[in-house]
Amino acid sequence: MANYDYDLFVIGAGSGGVRAGRLAAISGAKVALAEEHRVGGTCVIRGCVPKKFMVYASEFAHNAQVAEGYGWSPSQATFDWRRFLEAKDREIARLSGIYVTNLNNAGAEVIHGKARLTDAHTIVVEGKQTITADKVLVATGGRPWKPTEFPGAEHIITSEEAFQLPELPKSIMIAGGGYIAVEFAGIFAGLGVETTLVYRGANILRGFDDDVRSHVTEEMKKRGVKVVLGCQHDSIEKTESGSFISHMTSGHAIETDLVMFATGRRPYVEGLGLETAGVELNDAGAVAVDKFSKTNVDNIWAVGDVTDRINLTPVAIREGAAFAQTEFYGNPTTFDHDMVASAVFSQPPVGSVGLSEADARHQHGKVDIYLSRFRPMKTTFYGGDERCLIKLVVEAGSERILGCHVVGPDSPEIIQMAAVALKMGVTKPQWDSTCAVHPTLAEELVTMREKHVPLGTAA
Repeated sequence: MANYDYDLFVIGAGSGGVRAGRLAAISGAKVALAEEHRVGGTCVIRGCVPKKFMVYASEFAHNAQVAEGYGWSPSQATFDWRRFLEAKDREIARLSGIYVTNLNNAGAEVIHGKARLTDAHTIVVEGKQTITADKVLVATGGRPWKPTEFPGAEHIITSEEAFQLPELPKSIMIAGGGYIAVEFAGIFAGLGVETTLVYRGANILRGFDDDVRSHVTEEMKKRGVKVVLGCQHDSIEKTESGSFISHMTSGHAIETDLVMFATGRRPYVEGLGLETAGVELNDAGAVAVDKFSKTNVDNIWAVGDVTDRINLTPVAIREGAAFAQTEFYGNPTTFDHDMVASAVFSQPPVGSVGLSEADARHQHGKVDIYLSRFRPMKTTFYGGDERCLIKLVVEAGSERILGCHVVGPDSPEIIQMAAVALKMGVTKPQWDSTCAVHPTLAEELVTMREKHVPLGTAA
């Protein structure tokens, strides 16, 4: 048997890589992880964690308006962007430190620097330190994609730069219709920035249920976000004052202080030496793996966003844990990617698990729809016009619930528990047998009895 420096070498110390490396080290294996940026990866350093802090910060202005409706005096509070950034950076540093501590306590070694494979068992870090390993796990995540094909594309920022803006702009254009674009539109609008969201498609949040998509669009407009659909950039012109004019395919020209693109992320495979080691990529440029996260090279695996399966932090963690169980605990384990719940921290937020109505009809034929749109109790009290949406997609005949979709306050919290039921194959009669918790928004989930008939459709 060959003598290697490590039993496992992990390239990338994000959520998936850290979980795999820590569990492998606890088993007694000799483990090292290489990270070219900061330990914690996309989620902790430049993704969902700092984003959620920004969502919290941006909600307070709206909450202050609601408070007046409940009898509180008008607030004179102002927002200090730089003070927020300092507090956010301190918390991110603390969380990154916890990751490092947990790895060290497990016996894993953290190496700072970019790692590159020179063959299936050899890694060079920062072009100087050469390391050999029996097993290699690639967990490098993804990076924002930026266009380069039109004039002025060099002026674009991405979500990564948005986390460290030196000052808050007065206006911003955000290009994109996915969850990152929608979330940042809510964040900037909530912080008082004049916000325009531009998307080339017919509606935002592609992949989500169509009723959810249209509902979120209308509610975002109520929060002050200008939503422009069906067009994209022709060019970006920088003015003498430092602002930017976005020239659109629709013929419109929109001037803003910043232009941010959130038009997708790509698996981060550049400069890793995967081709040298013989690792195959799929048509999307992601590392191709089997159900055990193994590549075509016998001693190399990959987990998380670099595989472009379901690009969510908890999925990467579960994939990393399954890899460690299989390879270091003698317990062959795969992660089931079915019925994975997701949340969009838009304003209002979205919680979704299972199939959209359209996908359910394509896969299962006849389905029954239960749909409720309503003003929540909190909103009706002060005369607000915000509305929630709750939707169930049910397979006709078996009455198994195929999809559950919630838009409204606390929907990400609600969907977590709904996901448990759907994962277990719950039917509509079983669902309905659950007694409601009153007064709550979530009780609508178990009190809908009438099937939804779209307008213009015969009952």
